[in-house]
Amino acid sequence: MKIQTPWEQWLSDVPGNILAGLTSSFALVPECIAFALVAQVNPVMGLYGAFVICLLTAILGGRPGMISGAAGSMAVVIVALVVQYGVQYLLATVVLGGVLMMLFGLMRLGKLIRMVPHPVMIGFVNGLAIIIATAQLEHFKQATPQGETWLHGSPLFVMCALVAVTMLIVYLLPRLTKAVPSALVAIVGVGLVCQFLRLPTRTLGDMAHIAGAFPSFQIPAVPLDLKTLEIVFPYALLMAIVGLLETLLTFNLTDSITETAGHPNRECLALGIANVVSGLFGGMGGCAMIGQTMINLTSGGRSRVSGATSGIMILLFILFLSPLIERIPLAALVGVMFVVAQQTFAWGSLRVLGKVPRNDALVIVLVTVITVFTDLAVAVLSGIVIAALNFAWQHAREIRADIKDGTNGASTYVLHGTLFFASTGNFQDLFTPQSDSEAVIVDCAYLHVADHSAIAAFETLKERYQKAGKRLTFANLSARNQHMLKRAGVAVVHA
Repeated sequence: MKIQTPWEQWLSDVPGNILAGLTSSFALVPECIAFALVAQVNPVMGLYGAFVICLLTAILGGRPGMISGAAGSMAVVIVALVVQYGVQYLLATVVLGGVLMMLFGLMRLGKLIRMVPHPVMIGFVNGLAIIIATAQLEHFKQATPQGETWLHGSPLFVMCALVAVTMLIVYLLPRLTKAVPSALVAIVGVGLVCQFLRLPTRTLGDMAHIAGAFPSFQIPAVPLDLKTLEIVFPYALLMAIVGLLETLLTFNLTDSITETAGHPNRECLALGIANVVSGLFGGMGGCAMIGQTMINLTSGGRSRVSGATSGIMILLFILFLSPLIERIPLAALVGVMFVVAQQTFAWGSLRVLGKVPRNDALVIVLVTVITVFTDLAVAVLSGIVIAALNFAWQHAREIRADIKDGTNGASTYVLHGTLFFASTGNFQDLFTPQSDSEAVIVDCAYLHVADHSAIAAFETLKERYQKAGKRLTFANLSARNQHMLKRAGVAVVHA
């Protein structure tokens, strides 16, 4: 993949990136408000978090074009903390979670994302696409004295019509011109139509009022003792894990779409810094947001300018533009997010389910389902474990031996494959000490010794031949294998 120069990261197509950033900022607002309400905190806290995290990751991060903000996956994690201990403990958790993210980046562990198998990536993308789509259904409900009920009659008709018009504009406008992001035209155009025709439809202002002051610096008002650490550390660790996972998976997807290479460790470090600053300025924690990132990318956002624009616009919405932004119809944003969900879902994966190995198909489906019904961290870790076990099982079956009878009466086992924890049983089954000749040579030229289980297998094999009263020698051990066995204290006799 191509590595972007500093010039390309900042100054390529500045007008186009500004428009892309403006478009993604419109989509950030309702998401951040909704996630703040999920976490049971003031919606402005979600916007503060979006401003700080989006701006700092755009400037300092390792992946231009990616949009970060107050994410729902992290909001769900801290609901119980907020309910039991209050907002100040949430801010302390955000700061500590940011420190853990920074440590992850400083230890250069970001490249571990390369260990995520492709089926897990597909499942992650599909699961989040479903979540993005189903989350929009909440906007088709209305509050009544009896509780929330689905829209019906004229309000439902208006809502569906506006959503459909928005989607048509997003799909069809690029066929006429790509000078302006189609999502931006759809949001502004539908908003103006609603204002001029005075259509009765819900707006952003119906979710929450977003006017506020510039965020002020404040150290979380919690006792600085071990008791506080015991309370916030588990939540901070979970936030860091979920945030890093979602960020790095979105990072991989952005790399693939833009065909450019980012710097994962730098992104982890920047995300940690952004969360620390957000917590110190009264904002929620956050990470990369795949829906807003897809809006930014499809709108032409490729440089740091798009992300920085999104962050700055969020602040301007809070300080000056809230009366205008609160008039944006929710239907326009819902239509855009439906398109994002459709474009995010890997439809090709449905065609290949019957063509790929069944284990890979199982991983795709499983990660998708777990992402939708539980959370991203559990889904990805489950997918990695299943993929790893499948790899180990398949690799374990590949160990084999070619048996040759020598002219001096010795039998030679020429081993092929990898000797590790899953293959030691098959390894032992290759040998028959009772029926072998008096001298046996094990040729290890094509054998890879991987772990301690392999070393123990060598010891067990020696003991089996000793009990049978026969001589076992090893030939062609690689320097690495000899070193491993020597360090483990295993004495081997070389042929």
